[in-house]
Amino acid sequence: MIYLCPEILKMKKTHIFLLVGIAALIVTLIVFSAGDFSTYESIASAKNKQGTFVHLIAKLDKSEPIEYDAINNPNYLSFYAVDSLGGKTKVVFHNSKPTDLEKSERIVMKGTMKADHFECKDILLKCPSKYKDDKKQLEKTIADQPDSAY
Repeated sequence: MIYLCPEILKMKKTHIFLLVGIAALIVTLIVFSAGDFSTYESIASAKNKQGTFVHLIAKLDKSEPIEYDAINNPNYLSFYAVDSLGGKTKVVFHNSKPTDLEKSERIVMKGTMKADHFECKDILLKCPSKYKDDKKQLEKTIADQPDSAY
């Protein structure tokens, strides 16, 4: 025999449905938001987690060639990336080449590590800040300006 609290029996059906709906909404938000709490991995740790979706931060290895042919295969880009710990991997991106890839300071890549390369699904470029000025150039510009009269 099921015993129900007398307070629950006195509630209207709409209140009960509303409470169940709010509880379902809370559970749904928790489930969907927990999926993107990933951390950044090094290339070495990503190689240990092959097949797992990870985020990598690395730099473009300018000593290696960039393979991209916009005419014959515009949805294939491959290059080599080096992380801050010295790990190196080939990156394959099945989309068009991001503008200013060569000028970027850092590359944030989302994807999975395969046996011989990183299969990238999304690339975010961290370009040099336009607000970073060369200190000597800034001092020269200030020195060249005429004194303003107050």
